[in-house]
Amino acid sequence: MAERSLRHVPRRVMLFLGLAFAGQLLWHGARSDLRAEAEDLRQPPSVASLRVLSLGEPLVLAKALMLWLQAHDNQPGISIPFLALDYRVVRAWLGRILDLDPRGQYPLLAASRVYGVVPDAQRKRVMLEFVYQRFFEDPGRRWPWLAHAAIVAKHRLRDLPLALKYARAITDYAHGAGVPDWARHMSVVILEDMGELDAARFLIGGLIHSGRVTDPHEIWFLEQKLAELDARQGAQNP
Repeated sequence: MAERSLRHVPRRVMLFLGLAFAGQLLWHGARSDLRAEAEDLRQPPSVASLRVLSLGEPLVLAKALMLWLQAHDNQPGISIPFLALDYRVVRAWLGRILDLDPRGQYPLLAASRVYGVVPDAQRKRVMLEFVYQRFFEDPGRRWPWLAHAAIVAKHRLRDLPLALKYARAITDYAHGAGVPDWARHMSVVILEDMGELDAARFLIGGLIHSGRVTDPHEIWFLEQKLAELDARQGAQNP
C-alpha cells in the first residue's frame, strides 16, 4: 500500500501531534530531577479511546504509535534491552495498533522478526502466539508471519508440535493464489520430521481430494510425496 506524504495528513492531526510533542518538552523541562531512568511501558488504552484520539484518522495514529512503541527502548539517556520489556504489554500495544489498521502488516512483522528474536524462549512464545491468534482474521494476507513463526518454533524453540500447529493453520485456512505451495505444505514436512508418516499421508490425501489444489504441478508434487511416504512406510513395515 502506497505511503501518503505528510501534506495529506489532516491539519487537526498534525496540530494534535505538535501540541503533544510540545507538552512533553515542557513537562521534561520543568523537571529539575530528571535522571536517566527507564519508564515502564503501560497498558494501552481501549480501541474505542484510541479511535477518539485519532480524530478520524486511525491509520495515521496506528503508524505514529508503531514508531513510538519501537522507540520506547531508546529513552533519553538510556537504552532498554528488549529482555527488560513486559512482553504481555508489548503484545497488547501491537494488538491495539493492528485493530486501528487491520490491513497493516507491520505489527505482525515486528512481533515475529523484531521482538520475537530475543534469546528468551518465553518471550518468543508470547510473540509467536500473538501472530497465530491474529492470523485467523485475515489468513490470505497474514500467512507469511505465521510461516515465519512455524520456522522459529521448529528451529529456534525446537518445538515441533508448536511448529505443526502453526503450519496446519496455514494449510487449513490460507487459501488463494497468493499463498505459495511451500507454505501450504509446511505441515507435511513437519509431520515427516516428527515421524508421523501416517498423519502426513492422510494430510496429503486430504489435500488432493479436497478440490482446493488445482495446479497440476502442485498435484504432481503431492502425489510424488505420497508415493515417497508409502515407500518409507513399506520399508519400516516389511
